[in-house]
Amino acid sequence: MTAVLPPHATTPALPAPRLLTRTEDGELLHALLWTAGPGRRTISSAVLGGGIGERDWILNAQVAHGYRRTDPERHLACLAAAAGVRGDGVGLMTAADVSAYAHADDGGVEAFVTAGVDVRGWAARPGEGAAGLQDPGTINVVVAVPAALTDAALVNAVATATEAKVQALVESGYDCSGTPTDAVCVVADAPGPHREAYAFAGPRSLWGARLARAVHRAVRQAVVTAGRDGPAVRGQA
Repeated sequence: MTAVLPPHATTPALPAPRLLTRTEDGELLHALLWTAGPGRRTISSAVLGGGIGERDWILNAQVAHGYRRTDPERHLACLAAAAGVRGDGVGLMTAADVSAYAHADDGGVEAFVTAGVDVRGWAARPGEGAAGLQDPGTINVVVAVPAALTDAALVNAVATATEAKVQALVESGYDCSGTPTDAVCVVADAPGPHREAYAFAGPRSLWGARLARAVHRAVRQAVVTAGRDGPAVRGQA
């Protein structure tokens, strides 16, 4: 029996982001803004709009190195309001220049990555972790799937995206699993009465495999841009 794969999406799972520019404390900073549209929900580790829920927009904002504000959630909400978006959204932040984002797609899955890799290391290390907000260096991954995923599959998708990120870092010559402040946001269709919800998004599942390849390529591209003077890249994405 021949398996029939879902056709590739004819329109992007997530439109290209709008590039925003602002000046804070005399420094020119950028932000990326995506509008998800109705019937989409996200799972995210973001400081604003994190967790699982229906979201209307996603903002990835660059902040100054040495960021010291203690109200990042409010800061992100104000930036989103200034951009004219309404409703619930997801807000991520990074000290990296987000205008240099990388993009990759695979079978209808769209991945967008911004990367700052100056502060990096392995997740498991001796010592206590910090309780408060840490310096944002940050690899931020925003990935969209043009299908409905169950709650469990959304969690699975975050794990798959993280595995693909680490694979890309190691293959790019970085002896690390990420930065201390990496964040992820997965966007998918909301399940409905006439919309099948996929129960799996692991790396060997249909949508998980596509997600992994898209994130892997986008992270490879992003860290090459971020680390021009860093470790030599082995091979090509």
